[in-house]
Amino acid sequence: MLATDVAAKRFQPTKFREGYDQGEVDDFLDRVQAVLAGYEQGRPVDTLTPEDVVNTRFRPTRWRDGYDQDQVDDFLDEIVVALRQHATR
Repeated sequence: MLATDVAAKRFQPTKFREGYDQGEVDDFLDRVQAVLAGYEQGRPVDTLTPEDVVNTRFRPTRWRDGYDQDQVDDFLDEIVVALRQHATR
């Protein structure tokens, strides 16, 4: 997974069912993108471990726009795999 993959990722919006707060998800993915860009450029990066990703929680939404929880969770799983790969290098 590359930083550009994170930047390009889009999630299905939700409104009348529970989703994740869009701002929180976007902010977290900005951090992930910066970390992956650092790995790609061979420079020191912000510390972000696979466990940090697993333990991340977002506020749920119900009557306002959010992101589909399953899609976000699946993408976070992919991020965990990518970070583990970088940790073993």
